[in-house]
Amino acid sequence: MRIQRRLPILLWVAAALALVACGGVSSGTTSPTPAADVGSGQLQGAGATFPEPFYTRAFYAYNQKYGQVSVNYQAIGSGGGIQQFTKGTVDFGASDVPMTATEIAAAGGDSTLVQLPTIIGVAAIAYNMPSVSKLQLDGTTLANIFLGTVKKWNDPAIQSLNSGVNLPGTDITVVHRSDGSGTSFAFTDYLSKVSPDWQTKVGKGKSVSWPVGVGASGNQGVGQQVKTTEGSIGYVELAYVIQSQLQYASVKNQAGKYVLASLEGATAAAASLTGVSPTNFSITNAACDACYPITGFSWVMLYTSYSDEAKGKAVVNLFKWLVTDGQNDSKDLEYAPLPTAVQQLALTNLKTIKANGKTVLS
Repeated sequence: MRIQRRLPILLWVAAALALVACGGVSSGTTSPTPAADVGSGQLQGAGATFPEPFYTRAFYAYNQKYGQVSVNYQAIGSGGGIQQFTKGTVDFGASDVPMTATEIAAAGGDSTLVQLPTIIGVAAIAYNMPSVSKLQLDGTTLANIFLGTVKKWNDPAIQSLNSGVNLPGTDITVVHRSDGSGTSFAFTDYLSKVSPDWQTKVGKGKSVSWPVGVGASGNQGVGQQVKTTEGSIGYVELAYVIQSQLQYASVKNQAGKYVLASLEGATAAAASLTGVSPTNFSITNAACDACYPITGFSWVMLYTSYSDEAKGKAVVNLFKWLVTDGQNDSKDLEYAPLPTAVQQLALTNLKTIKANGKTVLS
């Protein structure tokens, strides 16, 4: 099975996390490449849980290549990442939603920061019904489940989408994020596009007032809550769904096709949007046969000026690698690589950053 094929990689990533969190590899490991002037130092980052498995693997790989640079990344949610970046307590922040005009102003204004996309992630609709191996949902029904108007699994609205499936008459337990979350933004952005009721009563955002359900922190928290609660449903980043071997539903896209969360669906959705920027980034409910509808870019926020020259160089060169060569390992962890045009956007933004008054990339 596909899940079984992924497990060795994901177990390896989990082991690598301990090394990354401790600031890299020890002096007893194989000597990394020392020649290139990529800067140096231990970089501190915080934010989105959505891309954490990818970042863990990528930062570890970069440390293996350039031992003078290590990264301590704390996955505390997109809202927390923006807060820490605004306070200046990290070298970079991470969010699955670009900062708003208000957030940018609070952080010092447009001239003080740049935002760049790093990877494409997919939010799967995880559920826990051992007796139901295949489940189909459309946007309206999904919105009504999270609004609390569809309360039981054998509700006619769900049954009509799953002909021939024996759905249990048990209550639905909704699980949502309790922290400020880019995954929540992608999910609520999608629901706002497909359900006028959701748009009117709840809307979209990293944090919203959930009508029903129980909250959990991070993608891992929501995934664990769904896994241990029979009859539950939640939205979880695909990498965590695969890692935890959760069930996940097919979702009806704008073209009327039921599609499972997948890299192919994410790539198709990303290809549907031209001119990607921090103000033009939504790829939810994209219009194509292959498009998976709950998909989004993940972003990092960097300062335009770093007083520490070595650390500033390290930040810029790390993310130059991440958005180019570093994309190569994304598919193994259920992330879609950035399209070439979006990589170029990221590289252009990196060229605006200075370290000790000097431009790092020309």
